[in-house]
Amino acid sequence: MAFKIDFNYSPNFNPIKRNLKQIKFLIFHYTGMRKESDAIKKLTRIQSEVSSHYFIKKNGNIVLLVPDLYVAWHAGKSSWKNYKSLNKYSIGIEISNSGHQFNYKKFSKKQISSILVLSKFLLKKYKINPKNILGHSDIAPNRKKDPGEKFPWKYLAKKKIGFWHSVSNNLLKKNRKIKVNNKDKKLFFKNLYKIGYYKNFEKTHHLRSIVKAFQRRFRQELISGQIDKECLIISNNLAKKYY
Repeated sequence: MAFKIDFNYSPNFNPIKRNLKQIKFLIFHYTGMRKESDAIKKLTRIQSEVSSHYFIKKNGNIVLLVPDLYVAWHAGKSSWKNYKSLNKYSIGIEISNSGHQFNYKKFSKKQISSILVLSKFLLKKYKINPKNILGHSDIAPNRKKDPGEKFPWKYLAKKKIGFWHSVSNNLLKKNRKIKVNNKDKKLFFKNLYKIGYYKNFEKTHHLRSIVKAFQRRFRQELISGQIDKECLIISNNLAKKYY
């Protein structure tokens, strides 16, 4: 799969190469900064101690910051299923976007096209399971919102990048904002833990964060932090369909 890559190496990575088989996840981020140039500077400045493997500019250009076999510093404190500190097991892709703090906007068509091409290439090269394509907010819901509710998860899933539910829009709309009982809430979280969200989250962090992370990923029209029947239906579908 031929595509052009620019190079702008970051010093922020672990110097020891990892085994190719250690790469199991693809993690999407947005930069969350007003200026694209400032985001690149931050990711390549040694003092910042942050980086990613790839950077996708607003014009769709792909920049390699850290070669795949080195551990880049993009995920921070993170968990998914039985994995912790996902830097060790993942490739991080930063996408230029001002984020929630600075007038969060849709990702450009050129960016989405580059996300698609790059992801397909990495999935094939490292045999990454589509279920292991995640957002930063999935693996660190108490800290992060990116890539956010404007990220095209549904579209990418149709192209076999990530996964999505198969519930009809009509059924979802009918059940939006309909309250659920405590038994249903327990089932919702059970489904989320089955999917991969951190199982011991309730012991250390507020559960509202994990609900919002789920909504940013799978119910992007309404990020309320409240579990309603629509959320429950989606979680049931995902748990049965993929796990």
